[in-house]
Amino acid sequence: MDSTQLRAMQAPIKERYKADPKSAYITLKAKGSIDNEGIACKVETGRALAVAGLHPATGGSGLELCSGDMLLEALVACAGVTLKSVATAIDVPLKAGFVSAEGDLDFRGTLGVDKEAPVGFAEIRLRFDVDADAPQEKLDQLLKLTERYCVVYQTVKSGPKAFHVSMQRV
Repeated sequence: MDSTQLRAMQAPIKERYKADPKSAYITLKAKGSIDNEGIACKVETGRALAVAGLHPATGGSGLELCSGDMLLEALVACAGVTLKSVATAIDVPLKAGFVSAEGDLDFRGTLGVDKEAPVGFAEIRLRFDVDADAPQEKLDQLLKLTERYCVVYQTVKSGPKAFHVSMQRV
């Protein structure tokens, strides 16, 4: 796909959103069920069932997916798609592109060993390695726009305006 095809595909969508801003608001959903056998949660991905469990650093077997890894994987996926979309839109042909993310956790917080230790990632590093003949200014623009339009990056970096948690009896 080139920039002309991308613009043609997105033009009617953008017009609809301009004409009816409320139509741009969409609720994405994820569902899971608690596994009765082990300490795990079965997450419906829309493609397959993903089973998340404890990380080995907290006593897990390593056979299930780690939700921290899944967060980084979601970041890599979103950043990669955004990078490719932006590169296409601004005519920066990529010969190759690689995206990686790593994050640092202190599991003392997660396990309640140290009440002062944070729960969650203390630092996340997102890296793009690209092979392109574009000038540095274009690559700088590509990075800036990728950061700007990557949903997962922006959500992790800035947090949502509101976060509601509830529990109800079934």
